[in-house]
Amino acid sequence: MKSNENIVLIGFMGAGKGSVARELSASINRFNLDCDDLIESSMNMKINEIFEAKGEPYFRAIEKNLAKFLAKNVKNAIISTGGGFVNVKGLEKMGKLIYLKASFDCIVQRLKNSENAEKKFAKRPLLKDLEFARKLHAQRESIYEKKADIIINVEGKTIKQIVKEIKKILNKEKN
Repeated sequence: MKSNENIVLIGFMGAGKGSVARELSASINRFNLDCDDLIESSMNMKINEIFEAKGEPYFRAIEKNLAKFLAKNVKNAIISTGGGFVNVKGLEKMGKLIYLKASFDCIVQRLKNSENAEKKFAKRPLLKDLEFARKLHAQRESIYEKKADIIINVEGKTIKQIVKEIKKILNKEKN
């Protein structure tokens, strides 16, 4: 891995990309950028509000613009993406793609068991209908796998264990 290359976490919503990014960022002393947070900040709206007011195609267009900006202007950062960001053209230009892989049932359980479960479900508009979300997970899984430079199975692992695994793989690539 190039020393100035971004580490970009991809995976389905609720797989732990944001939590892993924060821990990894602190652990290797790089800035952490969360794509959903950047979009919410720039739009002055929550993701679910953007979906409700402007629709999903509008949101996806914002993601596309953000991906171009990050690829061109950001180096040496940890970037966590939203679940659908994997469909953005040019995603691979943003940096090394690490797919945090988890089954749909694992993701739903992780969210249900979190201390602020209701809030975590509410901020993910595509999880309102779990059957739709299950189908979406199945559709996206092969896309994540094809685009990923590295795949990490996160099931049954703590955030610290996942970060340790990522660091181990990245250190091997350096040597």
